[in-house]
Amino acid sequence: MTWCLWRRSRTICLSLAFVTVFLHLLLALVTLSIPHLPCDAPLPPEMQFRVLARNANASAKIGGHGEPPTDVLQGDSSNQDGRREVKANVQRLPYKRLTWKGDKQAKENNTERNANQTERWESDMLKLKALFDHPLYNTPRPAVPEDDWLMKVKPKIKPSQRSSQMWSDIYDNVQWNSSVSSQPPWLRFHLGITRWELYPHRDPNMEPLTQQLATHRIVSAVQKSGGTQLKLVMSFPNYGQALFKPKKQERDEETNYNLYYFSDFERHNAEIAAFHLDRILGYRRVPPAVGRLVDVVKEIKDVTTDRKLAKTFFNSPVGNVCFYGQCSYYCSTEHAVCGTPQDLEASLAVMLPDMSLAKRRSWRSPWRRSYSRSKLAQWETDPNYCVNVKKTPPYDKGTRLVDFIDLVVLDFLMSNLDRHHYETFEKFGNNTFLLHLDNGRAFGRYSKDEPSILAPLRQCCRIRRSTWLRLRLLSLPQYHISDVMRASLSQDPLHKVAPLLSEPHLAALSRRLKTVLETVSRCQEQHKDDPGAEDVIYDDLADLQ
Repeated sequence: MTWCLWRRSRTICLSLAFVTVFLHLLLALVTLSIPHLPCDAPLPPEMQFRVLARNANASAKIGGHGEPPTDVLQGDSSNQDGRREVKANVQRLPYKRLTWKGDKQAKENNTERNANQTERWESDMLKLKALFDHPLYNTPRPAVPEDDWLMKVKPKIKPSQRSSQMWSDIYDNVQWNSSVSSQPPWLRFHLGITRWELYPHRDPNMEPLTQQLATHRIVSAVQKSGGTQLKLVMSFPNYGQALFKPKKQERDEETNYNLYYFSDFERHNAEIAAFHLDRILGYRRVPPAVGRLVDVVKEIKDVTTDRKLAKTFFNSPVGNVCFYGQCSYYCSTEHAVCGTPQDLEASLAVMLPDMSLAKRRSWRSPWRRSYSRSKLAQWETDPNYCVNVKKTPPYDKGTRLVDFIDLVVLDFLMSNLDRHHYETFEKFGNNTFLLHLDNGRAFGRYSKDEPSILAPLRQCCRIRRSTWLRLRLLSLPQYHISDVMRASLSQDPLHKVAPLLSEPHLAALSRRLKTVLETVSRCQEQHKDDPGAEDVIYDDLADLQ
């Protein structure tokens, strides 16, 4: 009996042990079959909302059709179709987009910034209008004498009476007459040049002229001879022409401090800004210049008849169309001008009358720099240099000296050290204004002023009253030079791409204007106790009364 009980107990124990082992193995298999998910960070509220929406739609779909869930591991086609349908339902689910507090704050900041910019632009435009409405810019002038016009329309003559000294073929072959309506804007500009200015203060031709430069079809593009850097002459269907200077560097990029002034790039935005600043100063001696996006292929490569220029076109490694032309400096593949991929920023300045029609004389600047890395010019070492200049024609009489000082003020404000020559129209002799041409090396640096540019004003202590009064006007808050310059430049077509002058350049204008006025004040102090000294202020306004 005892043996039977022991045998039965042993069977029960073995059975229990077997069951225990089986249960442990089963538990291990179940555990291994469960997929292990990584411990991710909590989803943002927007993603949590989307997951909840997805799950809710999936549950609704499954429950609505009474179908069992499909095994994820099987990955059959019916499961993929179900996922697509659930995703479609989630996308169609109408819900309000949740935004982060930071995104909302950024949007509010952008809105406020745009509102401030619009308000500042409106304020600047009002200042510009007030400036041009000021009496200093609207001084009554007598009628222009016949001899003070640079050009005029000649009466029709027989072909046998024409000579080589008269109108060129461009002017002869087109049926234009003295009627303004029959003349293109560029011709009206040429016919409006007088002894004292390139265009009048309120010139109705300025808008159509700048519009032509910015939009008219370009039918020809050839290299301009002379000069040190790449320039092209662009022609329009109405026989007008413009001087093209391409973009060489970015707006906010400063000239390398290790470069000499004669090695600097010529900047397209400097030509445009010089025209606007010259106009704001009341000079009107810089030919109108406009910014334009030019198609390198359609408006240069495809229309050029210049074989030397055509040979220099190539595609960059990133597919941009480039060219470099032929010139003394920066005309190589290393300094090529490139579109993005074909659009290229450039300045287009209206061309002056052809030299065969209106000859110009080039004058060497008395304060020309040495253009040497080691030598200094005489004026840089002799503080009394102007004494001899005042005794030398044409600076010994007339307005030539104060005309040159006007140019000096312009160059200092825009930091242009590259003024080695200037030009005048031969017809008017020495009694005329100076042409303020070739301003591409201006606005190179905003963080540093170049006091040597003001040497003529500092040494000669002579300035026009009209110029001095306008400079003082531009220093006042209601006509602030930086604000009116910003407003004027905003009217250029390239402003839509980016402001033509960065804010540091505009701030530099105000700083430099203060320096000019302080220089004049020091001159007045120096001459106050010298009864034999020449007046610092040349009263040109008295001649108009």
